[in-house]
Amino acid sequence: MNSLRIAFIGAGNMAACLIGGLLAKGMPANQIHASEPSTARRDQLQQDLGIHTHADNGTACTDADLIVLAVKPQLMREVCQPLATALTPGQLVISIAAGINCTSLQRWLGHAAVVRCMPNTPALLQQGISGLFAAEAVSPSQRQQAETLLNAVGETVWVEHENLLDAVTAVSGSGPAYFFLLMEAMTDAGIQLGLEPATAARLAQHTALGAAHMACQSDVDVATLRQRVTSPQGTTDAAIRSFEADGLRAIVQRALNAAHHRSAELAHQLGD
Repeated sequence: MNSLRIAFIGAGNMAACLIGGLLAKGMPANQIHASEPSTARRDQLQQDLGIHTHADNGTACTDADLIVLAVKPQLMREVCQPLATALTPGQLVISIAAGINCTSLQRWLGHAAVVRCMPNTPALLQQGISGLFAAEAVSPSQRQQAETLLNAVGETVWVEHENLLDAVTAVSGSGPAYFFLLMEAMTDAGIQLGLEPATAARLAQHTALGAAHMACQSDVDVATLRQRVTSPQGTTDAAIRSFEADGLRAIVQRALNAAHHRSAELAHQLGD
């Protein structure tokens, strides 16, 4: 990866996160280029990260091996269409924009080797997970390049069919907010039970953090972990029974179905 030249089109938070992850993994700053319309933002990136910056998208792509499209979905068409003349065969285009499918990207860019990915916000702390899908023209080595890029900010999973990225969006792309909501609700409940707000918040946050670490590092599934900490007729059992009686599983299923539907809807609207 260190020998590759990577160009970022757009240099917002997620692009800066990926760049920071690559630098932390040992990639030389002089191999990374980024285009950004804001002069102040370009100056900041040069000062903070030491990478090359450009005002022109096409210039940033010159001789790049990987081109990362990191612009808002609503701007993707107007960015891609002028960029088409700057691309050359052999370059891999990676889009981190939600909702823009490969067919639309290939039509706008006139370029076949496209990988779509759906990262999530914990990538900002190099604790993210990204779902990836590769168009048919992407070679095995290019798939590895895409995976290595996203591994700089967390874990990666591949899906076989592009429409499964809508499911990835529902589970992990939007998922951090679900856990924030649960922590918010647990904090509020703790306050109602008499805890100081800061104490309730800290208890909820670190309980979520510890549970996630246990789940990721365990050799058994989360259902087994739950059963292990749920003594019959104990306090945890009382809470779990209350959740189940209120239909928590059905609530979660409906919520993820809603996110999945909206992701597919946006893909249709933005790709027209």
